[in-house]
Amino acid sequence: MTRIKSLALAAALAACAAGVTQAQTAIKFTLDWRFEGPSAPYLWALEKGYYKAEGLDVTIDNGANSTEAINRVASGTYDMAFGDINSLVRFRDKKENAPIKAVAVIYNQPPFAIVSLAKKGIKKPKDLEGKVLGAPAADGAFAQWKGFVEANKIDASKVKVENVGFPVREPMLAEGKVDAITGFSFSSYINLRSRGVAQDGINVMLLADHGLDLYGNSIIVNPNFAAKNPKAVAGFVKATLRAVKEVAANQREAVKMVVKKNPIADEQWEAIRLKMAYDQNIITKEVLANGLGGVDMKRLTKSIDQIGQSFVFTNKPRAEDIFDASFLPAKADRMITK
Repeated sequence: MTRIKSLALAAALAACAAGVTQAQTAIKFTLDWRFEGPSAPYLWALEKGYYKAEGLDVTIDNGANSTEAINRVASGTYDMAFGDINSLVRFRDKKENAPIKAVAVIYNQPPFAIVSLAKKGIKKPKDLEGKVLGAPAADGAFAQWKGFVEANKIDASKVKVENVGFPVREPMLAEGKVDAITGFSFSSYINLRSRGVAQDGINVMLLADHGLDLYGNSIIVNPNFAAKNPKAVAGFVKATLRAVKEVAANQREAVKMVVKKNPIADEQWEAIRLKMAYDQNIITKEVLANGLGGVDMKRLTKSIDQIGQSFVFTNKPRAEDIFDASFLPAKADRMITK
């Protein structure tokens, strides 16, 4: 081959490579919180090249909370997010809000919990009567308080609810200034353990085990972005669910990716946090039977009704307003074993 032909071939290959790069769809994705154990699947899909293989150029940013993740997508600042589907239900109650939908559920059960020290003797919901409950006003778990009270016949007049800030929630519990707190199970548990509270000194009461049949954090998408880029949305969901399956079997390796992204994170605690998320929230009986990502629309309808026990609807959304299954891979590709 002559030098001229070689140069021509190299130029052609370079042009093809450039074309592939140009064809990639950029996706700005925001988490609901910091880079911690449960964010591992997104980092896994990014580092393993699964997003790139779907023609995507994905950037992942940390978040402030699940509600803010929804607002970021609604404003168009971000194309997709990992946010609480229950907060999305309340968001969609306002007709003027963007018609955002969830396209894949990651937490089949939410990590909403009542956490207490074992010495307080709060083993069942009614044990909260006569106690002080520390709850940040913006907390996703506390948002379900009235529904939890109704489901468990708690006399709410006998529970003193104290509005506490997120940074002081676990310290106040550890110091005995409140008897119990609301929060994400794995976050409050790890925060207490890292403060020196023994494993058997902590009681975690999952709301999902006590009458609240809610879904949890999901992948949500901006409607305009989804309409213009349906293939990109489907590719993102496919790559992420593939990573969720692989991280389940490779949690130690996945946690190292988290610590690499967030150097102040402790690998030991993030490994525990990730395992809790998989055991309690991601791989449930429903997921083992039906696969990752999807929902039972009857269950979702029931969950919207339960949210209505804590939230006054003015334009109550339907299940089909909240979840769009059209971007999910085939069921066979979403199956997972424990």
